[in-house]
Amino acid sequence: MGFKCGIIGLPNVGKSTIFNALTAACAEVANYPFCTIEPNIGMVPVPDKRLDAIARLIQPQKVTPTTMEFVDIAGLVQGASRGEGLGNKFLGHIREVDAVVHIVRCFEDPNVAHVDGSVDPIRDMDIVQMELILADLETIERRIEKTDRLAKVGDKTARKFMEVYQLIREGLGKGIPVIHLEKHDDFDEAVQDLDLITAKKMLIVANVSEAILKGNGEILRALEEKAAGEGSRVISICGDLEAEIAELPADERAEFLKDMELQESGLEKLIHAGYGLLDLITFYTTVGTELRAWTIPRGTKAPQAAGKIHTDMERGFIRAEIVHYDDFIQLGGMAAARESGRLHSEGKDYRIQDGDIAHIRFNV
Repeated sequence: MGFKCGIIGLPNVGKSTIFNALTAACAEVANYPFCTIEPNIGMVPVPDKRLDAIARLIQPQKVTPTTMEFVDIAGLVQGASRGEGLGNKFLGHIREVDAVVHIVRCFEDPNVAHVDGSVDPIRDMDIVQMELILADLETIERRIEKTDRLAKVGDKTARKFMEVYQLIREGLGKGIPVIHLEKHDDFDEAVQDLDLITAKKMLIVANVSEAILKGNGEILRALEEKAAGEGSRVISICGDLEAEIAELPADERAEFLKDMELQESGLEKLIHAGYGLLDLITFYTTVGTELRAWTIPRGTKAPQAAGKIHTDMERGFIRAEIVHYDDFIQLGGMAAARESGRLHSEGKDYRIQDGDIAHIRFNV
């Protein structure tokens, strides 16, 4: 698996429309709040031109791209932390995602009701952020209560972590997401099992009209300035346009995008932004008759990258034989890369680079 994104937002901002277009999973779409109650989950292959080029060169029997998983969560409303709408219990569905994608409505449409009566992306962004903070505050309050009991009976770990929990509670109480809090030595260890939502990186997706998508606009610029001030990035996607693209045969999509004067689809834009947000890279393996892409965090060492393929490969790691994609394509394959000296053998301290093609030697 590549990475997992939780899609959140107010009702009727186009979450399920965009989810459908990105995943072709056919989640229900309707013009009323809380259409999505149970989370929709969709897995999509990550478009990868390098993988396609390698496949054309070596003609493997099987090609397996890396994937991206989307989890479409029910619409959040102001007061969810107090039980309004569906409450915030469904937020548990996104506690295990790698990143949060917040869909914000930036289009006017009299046929699509807005839960708060008007289109105001800044207000909407603030409402959702505050509900996430309140959800995390509820989590940390429960943990403090439990930890306090353990600390009173002499648990040293509980005493050590209590300071972290209190700092988090104080920050959340001031409206500061956990990801923006100052961290000290015990922070990561203390919070690793809490799955705090505001500790996750967030990408803002502006659901815009076709006109705004092509020419920007005041409403989008205001949202970008707001997000930048909070350390988030905004990408714009036209949900209706993505729905049209999703219905086209795969071989017609590139021409459609060209006609619309767009460089890439919303899915490609979102995946590229997600990789950048999480600092992820892709490497490749050619084992037997299968060519496969793998997603790992930048800086991952060769044994841990091997463990992504199979735990035995990490445990019995000997070395990794590496040729970079550019050399592989330029020279025409692994044999030519070896003959020209472009294939190099790396040990346990080697950090896999984006575009590496790796053959792992191991023994268990």
